Amino acid sequence: QLQIVESGGGLVHPGGSLRLSCAASGGTHDFYAIGWFRQAPGKEREGVSCISIGERGSLYADSVKGRFTISRDNGKMSATLQMNSLKPEDTGVYYCAFAEYYYCSEDVANWEDDMDHWGKGTLVTVST
Repeated sequence: QLQIVESGGGLVHPGGSLRLSCAASGGTHDFYAIGWFRQAPGKEREGVSCISIGERGSLYADSVKGRFTISRDNGKMSATLQMNSLKPEDTGVYYCAFAEYYYCSEDVANWEDDMDHWGKGTLVTVST
C-alpha cells in the first residue's frame, strides 16, 4: 500500500499561483498514473489533471486547461501541480492519487474510479 503525502496548499489571492507537491512511498514499482483531484465545500470530488507514464503525457479538466500544469518525477514517485491564474472557484481540498496502471483514461469522468491510492489532501483557498 502506498503512502501519499501532499503539500503546498495555502491561501492565495485571485490571480496568484501555488505549487502543490505529492510524494509516495511504500511501493514495489513506479509504473503508476498519477492524478490530482479537488473537492470544493459542499461539492463532489472532481478530477483536475492526470499524467501517464511515457508518451501519453498529461490531461486536464476543461476548467483548468491553460492555467494548471502537472509534472512527475518518475524516479522519485512524486508529482507536482503548478497552478497559475487562480480563481475563487479553484478553492478546495486537493488530493493526489496513484493508479495501478500506466495510463490515464481519456475521459476525466473515469479518473477517480481508476485511482487505487489516495493522499489525505491539502487545502487551497483562493480569496481576497
